[in-house]
Amino acid sequence: MNITTQMRAITAALLLTLVGCATDGGNGGAQTHLSATQCRDLTDLRNKAPATHERSMSELAALQQAGYHPERRFDPDYPASLERAQRQVEIWYQAECPQARSG
Repeated sequence: MNITTQMRAITAALLLTLVGCATDGGNGGAQTHLSATQCRDLTDLRNKAPATHERSMSELAALQQAGYHPERRFDPDYPASLERAQRQVEIWYQAECPQARSG
């Protein structure tokens, strides 16, 4: 494969990627970050339901998705990194969980 053919292939791949980003991947802008289970578990925790392993793991998964990495043995940015993730999860919760809007 010569350089011209390679450049055309790369250009085509980049163009398709950009089109996909511009159209939001074809999902109509309905990107969600929290699953229905996470919404339910976060609502339960906010309503002072007893903490369970499943609820705690659900909350931890949401925090990790928001950028918190508890596996780091030394995080010089702690507790700020946890607080940022908590704020992001709260934003997602308010926007994506029907329980937050109805309650």
